[in-house]
Amino acid sequence: MRVGWVNCYKRLLLQNYLQASNGQSGISFYIWLLLITLLCTLIGCSGGTHKDRKEYIVYMGDLPKGQVSASSLHANLLQEVIGSSASEYLQELQRVCMDGVVSVFPNGKKELFTTRSWDFIGFPMESNRATIESDIIVGMLDTGIWPESDSFSDEGFGPPPSKWKGSCQSSSNFTCNNKIIGAKYYRLDGRIDSPSPRDYAGHGASLLGLGAGTARGETPSARIAVYKICWGDGCFDADILAAFDDAIADGVDIISLSVGGFSALNYFEDSIAIGAFHSMKNGVLTSNAGGNRGPVNASIVNFSPWSLSVAASVIDRKFVTLLQLGNNQTYEGELPLNTFEMNGMVPLIYGGDAPNTSAGSDAEYARYCYEGSLNKSLVSGKIVLCDLLSDLGVGAMSAGALGTVMPNDVYTDVSFVFPLPISVLDSNSTSKVHEYINSTSTPTANIQKTREAKNELAPYVVWFSSRGPNPITTDILSPDIAAPGVNILAAWTEAYRSTRG
Repeated sequence: MRVGWVNCYKRLLLQNYLQASNGQSGISFYIWLLLITLLCTLIGCSGGTHKDRKEYIVYMGDLPKGQVSASSLHANLLQEVIGSSASEYLQELQRVCMDGVVSVFPNGKKELFTTRSWDFIGFPMESNRATIESDIIVGMLDTGIWPESDSFSDEGFGPPPSKWKGSCQSSSNFTCNNKIIGAKYYRLDGRIDSPSPRDYAGHGASLLGLGAGTARGETPSARIAVYKICWGDGCFDADILAAFDDAIADGVDIISLSVGGFSALNYFEDSIAIGAFHSMKNGVLTSNAGGNRGPVNASIVNFSPWSLSVAASVIDRKFVTLLQLGNNQTYEGELPLNTFEMNGMVPLIYGGDAPNTSAGSDAEYARYCYEGSLNKSLVSGKIVLCDLLSDLGVGAMSAGALGTVMPNDVYTDVSFVFPLPISVLDSNSTSKVHEYINSTSTPTANIQKTREAKNELAPYVVWFSSRGPNPITTDILSPDIAAPGVNILAAWTEAYRSTRG
């Protein structure tokens, strides 16, 4: 039996064009009557243009007992709105005690929170796997998935468990298998370039391979159901609610998402808290990241008592990248994850010495290596030293550089993937690199491939992980647990140059 509430993508779209009583035209209301069986109605209220339209979610709690027509119920509610200042009236619905309305809130936007783990925790490499493990279905609400990754091979898998009621939105560039048993995408307003569950951002597919090795999950036989809720411009509440609804109805056992708001919201004005509440009522645990707003106190954004809130901790592995200079000095940096091999010593130049004057750039601007600021004829085929950790090295790469050296005194305990070889050092070390460049007429350097090293200080909660306590119910401690969430090797989308070839 289907238990759901915001099935936005099996909705009844009812458009009413209303003429104002004073004869003015152009006042229209786009009314979405969702086929809701448990939760809410989404109403789009607009003035004369699409740009001015505002969308609201009216949360109506559980479905009333007995035979109920959702369309009729919501149409009656809307009748009370028509003829008034709709957007203002919607915000006051619960205050005037309209029957059945729990809360009203805008259709807001949330953001994404950007294998050694099991050894560190103490899980064995080899263990007896219970057959019931393959009956576990994990619902992942994120940016989608890259199904061709070896991490999602279905070799050795049987058919999906009989409890699975979901589906796969297959397309010319996407198919499911017996590991990825379901995949759907959500975008209520239809503004998408690639209508597919495929992950083009990399967050959802979750980097196999600085070299040979083994990546493993805690439950390798579990099935995956993918619900793509996030796009280049964010993750919208209506889509999040729709995905929660489908995940519950499809028969998942656990829902996982690393998505959250920009600040704390009341429980029933937060789509994730609402979704997790109804998941809990149906026996499905929601596990979500606490947030990346740390280290400020009470900065956690996912904290509902009925979900599992997880802080990000480090493991006893870190990634280091060595920069070797022509004077045999070496410097070690931890930020970049450099997957490139650089053969031999390469000429080294300071960005401030190579301004693109034809484009109006000068030494002061070029030293930051912004895109278009560097002279290609001077930078091409060289490693360029920059005075700012800017645009992930795109400016240097677009000028033809073979690599770049950048300063960093802010970001720690976290790695990023760049599209070219890069060494990120503290400002004291980059100053010494600059001194070396000025000390010789032929400065050279080599950026080595990233290698693994031991982090002797682990475990600890990383600086960016949001802190508690619960900002709404302050006597509840949050997050609930901490788990490895920094520098974890996993599958990655092949839509990026740095993960291809």
